[in-house]
Amino acid sequence: MSATYFAQVTDGVVTKVAVTSAEFMAANPDRYEGEWHETFIGVEGKTYAGIGMLWNGTDFVAPVVEPE
Repeated sequence: MSATYFAQVTDGVVTKVAVTSAEFMAANPDRYEGEWHETFIGVEGKTYAGIGMLWNGTDFVAPVVEPE
């Protein structure tokens, strides 16, 4: 069985990434409160989530930092 990864998203920003399964999360809702989305490593067309990245409703994207 391969690992699955989920990212917790708060106000559109990734705040935590966990190695778990959807089944385990469903069985332990107190440990996985809030909004979670599966994230993928090595899947074409998908971006692995990192802390501080943004969730656009379809995929994870890096935040844009405007120059000063």
